[in-house]
Amino acid sequence: MTRQSVPEDYLVGYARILAEVAATGRRLNRDEVQSRRALGEKAAEAGHSLRTLVGEHLAATRAAWPNTAADTVLVAVEQAIDAFAEGYERAQRLAVRQEEAARREFIDDLLYGGSDLGRLAERAERFGLWLSHAHAVAVAGDPASYDETGSVLRRVEQAVFTRFADRRILLTTKDGRLVCIAPGDQDEILAFFAKHAHAATDGGQVAIGRPHPGPGGVVHSYEEALNALDLAARMNLDSPVLRAADLLVFPVLARDRAAMTDLIGSVLGPLQRARGGAGPLLDTLNVYFDAGCVAAEAARRLNLSVRALTYRLARIHSLTGSDPADPMQRYTLQTAVIGARFLDWPAQGLGQD
Repeated sequence: MTRQSVPEDYLVGYARILAEVAATGRRLNRDEVQSRRALGEKAAEAGHSLRTLVGEHLAATRAAWPNTAADTVLVAVEQAIDAFAEGYERAQRLAVRQEEAARREFIDDLLYGGSDLGRLAERAERFGLWLSHAHAVAVAGDPASYDETGSVLRRVEQAVFTRFADRRILLTTKDGRLVCIAPGDQDEILAFFAKHAHAATDGGQVAIGRPHPGPGGVVHSYEEALNALDLAARMNLDSPVLRAADLLVFPVLARDRAAMTDLIGSVLGPLQRARGGAGPLLDTLNVYFDAGCVAAEAARRLNLSVRALTYRLARIHSLTGSDPADPMQRYTLQTAVIGARFLDWPAQGLGQD
């Protein structure tokens, strides 16, 4: 930036102040300090470089430098430039706060879904999103754990933008959770975010919603990710990364609670007659199904011999009439087991609404 690019208006009164200080030895008065601050604020609002403005003040000081009283003039220079810079920084802080407020308002509107969609799409371009395209959202961490100024978000943000600097991505926090919004056809971004967010949050789960088009697609994907985290907490799912697309069966089952309750009672209810109640045999079924119905793997996870596991499966068959090894009967059993995990049966019983 050249001297000509900075209007002389920002130096108005400066030479007079230096001359009077040199002649009298006085310090700047309150009005003079305030005038420097006001000019600093104007310069910041106009977008001028602080370095260039300081250089202009020093050049003006040399031009008006008197032959005597150098010490008092230097004191005045220090005061004037300090006041000017203070005003400049004050205006910058205000601009940053205004930008942060605008960003937070946009994020709240985007993730709550209650704003005018047309206006939302216009505002989105300012923050790097094209809402006419499909987007997917990933959410990490526990509620109220992280904020926009925290080191965790900064670490994850640095990793993501170093790897995907040219992509249209928005990283933020919402209700204390880390949130990443990315184009719906670029799953590698959310997978990368999930990896780093999982590490940065000390092993916290990350959920990824499905891609959805349009301005309303972001909030839809965000809600899917939140529901996946809630489902994982309710059903003790310990996978580090949860994908809403893989969990669609659960909301389907939950829509008809009466049918699910009847299925659990009819299929798994007889397990309560076992010694020790239904819990141990239900845990066996959970692990067996999670292991892909591979007896050796299920036995390893349960710290049992394959023979002991086989005995438990036979006991389940005897009590329920359904054979876990039979493909058709296995489906009914597994659906009932999923429902039991969803309703926390038998701990919560089946009498709740």
